Amino acid sequence: MAQRTIAFTEFRKVKDSLPKGGTQQLADRLGLDVQTVRNYFGGHDYDSGESTGVHFEQGGGGVVKMDDDTIFEEAKKMLAELAND
Repeated sequence: MAQRTIAFTEFRKVKDSLPKGGTQQLADRLGLDVQTVRNYFGGHDYDSGESTGVHFEQGGGGVVKMDDDTIFEEAKKMLAELAND
């Protein structure tokens, strides 16, 4: 678990590269509700999912500030595994 700031485009690239069902797979791997993972990647359903400490600052190159990069790192790990299959 680490705080991290990355380019908005890098964040979107990882999000957009997830396979169909990828958010459910991430939720299963991390023991989270799938809606919490969706919220992490920009969703807004806080009735069934939790806030995840991701702050978007779009425009002019935009950045994403993560209070906890665990979901992001697991997503990158999952994508690397898929690339190696």
